[in-house]
Amino acid sequence: MSFSADVKKEIVSREVPKSCCAVAAAYAVACFGKYFDEKGTVLHTEHEVVAKYAQKVMQRAGIKGEIHVKARESKDVYEFSVKDKEQVDKLLELFERKPEDVSVRINGDIFKCDHCASAFIAAAFLCAGTMTNPEREYNLEFLSNRHGLIKDLASLLEGREISMGCVRRKGSNVLYIKSSEQIEDLLTIMGATNASLEIMNLKVYKDIRNKANRIANCETANIDKTVTANVNTASAIDYLRENDAFDLLPDTLKETALMLEENPDASLRSLAQKFTPPISKSGLSTRLKRLEQIADKMKERARNG
Repeated sequence: MSFSADVKKEIVSREVPKSCCAVAAAYAVACFGKYFDEKGTVLHTEHEVVAKYAQKVMQRAGIKGEIHVKARESKDVYEFSVKDKEQVDKLLELFERKPEDVSVRINGDIFKCDHCASAFIAAAFLCAGTMTNPEREYNLEFLSNRHGLIKDLASLLEGREISMGCVRRKGSNVLYIKSSEQIEDLLTIMGATNASLEIMNLKVYKDIRNKANRIANCETANIDKTVTANVNTASAIDYLRENDAFDLLPDTLKETALMLEENPDASLRSLAQKFTPPISKSGLSTRLKRLEQIADKMKERARNG
């Protein structure tokens, strides 16, 4: 089951608290159905629980509808519809929609309490919403071919401090959110608190994983630098030995060269601690560079004859 399906399952599992909220949810079902006019309304969904939810909230609003299953090769489609003439008349009267109305707009007078808008938004997501798995990316969308309806929904969400972008995609108007915090807030508004908490937990996990990766990458980079530095200095020491210059080195540089030869894989910090008494890492680094500089000068003199 997809994350989007899990969100919808969580929403429908929660009882709509008040009758007025059930009416608001039923209103969303009508608005986001395939049509909403004198013929009634029809909602197509791949989720049986959504079709049953639509039927339930409509019934609580005093309107009877039917569910039919339409077989498809890939996946069955569940159709909830209100087509009976008597029920259609009730539907239009309840939601103050006139047969001659062309566009579908959100009538704020339908909302009677503070929770009605939340019930409407949740039902709108059930009918026309989708969400990407947050493990891949943060993206929640509402889709409708009705421009005015999407515009009104955006205003309704903005009134609850949820900001969404809007684009046209394949003939549909798409409201979208890509902010994880905004998605968490919207899921909470819609009653999908478990899904909201899951995103929060996932973000914590991602932060910990990213921090661990940064530390590991930093340690790897430091190891690479140490290995490169040790190899360069070891090569310089070999050159000094081959050219009978090793015994002419100051005692501190001889000691450093011998210590490096005995501990070729040691980091600067651990190598510095092996001296008696221990020396600083910067002090050791200076000695190693000095060994390389002496070898480089000998090589330059050899080239120049």
